[in-house]
Amino acid sequence: MESQIFGHIKGAFSGAYKNQPGAASIANGGTLFLDEIGDMNLDLQSKLLRFIQTGIIQKVGSSGSKKVDIRFICATHYEPIARIESGHFREDLYHRLNVIPIHLPPLRERGDDVLLIARHFLAHYAAEENKSFVSFEPEAETRLKDYDWLGNVRQLQNIIHRTVVLNEGQVVTPEMLPSLEMLPTNCSNARPTISVQMPPAILPTSKTIATPLPKICPLWQAEKELIEQAIKACGGDIAKAATLLEIDASTIYRKRRENWRRKRQRKIRV
Repeated sequence: MESQIFGHIKGAFSGAYKNQPGAASIANGGTLFLDEIGDMNLDLQSKLLRFIQTGIIQKVGSSGSKKVDIRFICATHYEPIARIESGHFREDLYHRLNVIPIHLPPLRERGDDVLLIARHFLAHYAAEENKSFVSFEPEAETRLKDYDWLGNVRQLQNIIHRTVVLNEGQVVTPEMLPSLEMLPTNCSNARPTISVQMPPAILPTSKTIATPLPKICPLWQAEKELIEQAIKACGGDIAKAATLLEIDASTIYRKRRENWRRKRQRKIRV
């Protein structure tokens, strides 16, 4: 990260095959945006504080320095005071940066913003995926506005991308947004998950003891079918399918290997 911000010279470390100007040098005369600054390690925080105080940068591996003029904008999802109290963020750096604080409310508290952003993503992904989507049905817009969006804009972006990839048409209908039914809405630390609808389990009682259980497929089989459906919908692009399923591409390859071994073991037993 230090190299990304301040730059480095050729040979400064392994893999430094050429001179790198760094974001601070490129932003000279403009704005440098540092996202998720609350995750920055303390050592780099001290160097950033010195840079803010002096306006001077020094590339990694270089003995020379350069004066730059930059406006800083920083963002974090943490509560800064809590990070300071826990010892993860320097108080002096906080006060140096906290000149004009801007609180960005969560997406669920921003009214029609969700529709403006959703329309933007719809147009973007329709063009990217060569689809004909241009708008949402009123009921679909109502569902988007009523959802809690615990993952904020990134979650909305994922849902719209998934909807465009898995469907065809010009108007997004409520039925094209099945993921909203699968995602939790009342848990503060909830994350988007992939759900497979299964028949409800029947507990043995005096009335149901003789009733046969509905056919329930193994979890790995349902998972396999969901993954293969996503890969097919993405035209065989495993990386894109992994993005829509919100898992790593390596997970898909691993699951496929496991399923191949299961299939091979069944053949051996037969």
